[in-house]
Amino acid sequence: MKNEAWLKSVPLEVGYFLTGFVEGEGSFNVSIRPRPDRLTQWQPTLSFNVSQREITILVLLKRYLGCGKLRKRKDGVHYFEVLNPNSMMDKVIPFFGKFPFRSQKMQRNFKIFCEITEQMVRGEHLRQDGLAQIIQMRETLNEGRGRKRKYELQDYIESQQNDPQRLHAESDSETESE
Repeated sequence: MKNEAWLKSVPLEVGYFLTGFVEGEGSFNVSIRPRPDRLTQWQPTLSFNVSQREITILVLLKRYLGCGKLRKRKDGVHYFEVLNPNSMMDKVIPFFGKFPFRSQKMQRNFKIFCEITEQMVRGEHLRQDGLAQIIQMRETLNEGRGRKRKYELQDYIESQQNDPQRLHAESDSETESE
């Protein structure tokens, strides 16, 4: 774990409070979108977010994690989100490793999210086999009612059946930002 000093400075009561809040109001997601300019044709994006009308706890979360952005939707709901894979590895994952979730459902989703994040940080999503594995793992993330996805596993599978080689695409290179 890189530079643990920030994590050691989080008061235990604050860390556990924030974890409990995130357990009730937060989510870990992996979205995919078509990208015909990429060798793999698809781009996965990591997201950790928490939404709330009251901004106070979201400000605390941003302060103690030391990453992410605060935004406000048109309907007045504030949300905190982290999109950067390196921030996930260096801040979000260590935080919830030290202050773990209590529910099995959130523990399971967090574990899957961590595995996908690690694969993306290693660049595995830039290869067709790595991307396929990430998309397959994504299917087990946040299972149940209320899960909404613009693009599903079937969209990815169909795109591969239509054009499996992608011989003329440019090599993938990406830099993620928050």
